[in-house]
Amino acid sequence: MTINDIKQDAQTRMAKSVDALKHDLQRLRTGRATTALVDHIKVNYYGSEMPLAQVATVAVQDSRSLTITPWEKTMVQPIEKAIISSDLGLNPTTAGTVIRINLPPLTEERRKALSKQVHGEGEDAKVAVRNVRRDAMQHVKELLKEKKVTEDEERKAEEDIQKLTDKAIKDVDAVVKAKEEELMAL
Repeated sequence: MTINDIKQDAQTRMAKSVDALKHDLQRLRTGRATTALVDHIKVNYYGSEMPLAQVATVAVQDSRSLTITPWEKTMVQPIEKAIISSDLGLNPTTAGTVIRINLPPLTEERRKALSKQVHGEGEDAKVAVRNVRRDAMQHVKELLKEKKVTEDEERKAEEDIQKLTDKAIKDVDAVVKAKEEELMAL
């Protein structure tokens, strides 16, 4: 493994950590309706657990409500049950075969709790980025021990890896800040 391989691997893994954070934060309920809210819900479909998107059409009706249209009439009840038992705390209403989910405005207390959760997820992502940095630094040190690189090359590689880390942490902070602004907007 060369220094460039190590840096490339570290950059890729750091970017994946930031992407994972973005994906995790999409599921958090803000005041605005989004189909990503229900992406993680699994529905019992003839004995097997299926993602909601594979048994129904999920659409944003307006900024405060979602509509879910099952592909089969018999799936209305299981979908309702899955939504109620999910961690979202939402109550669906059914009109025929269309399930509506109204998102009530968040209370100030709930916004603060969600903000803390966003910060916690951000810290987890930063820890993941720092772990990638540690692994990359370890690989560079092993190359130095094996006399495959000089001390100057090692020092330069460590500086580059630190720059990648700083950039990834800035990206994490930007994602957390954007989500927090979305939470606090009325």
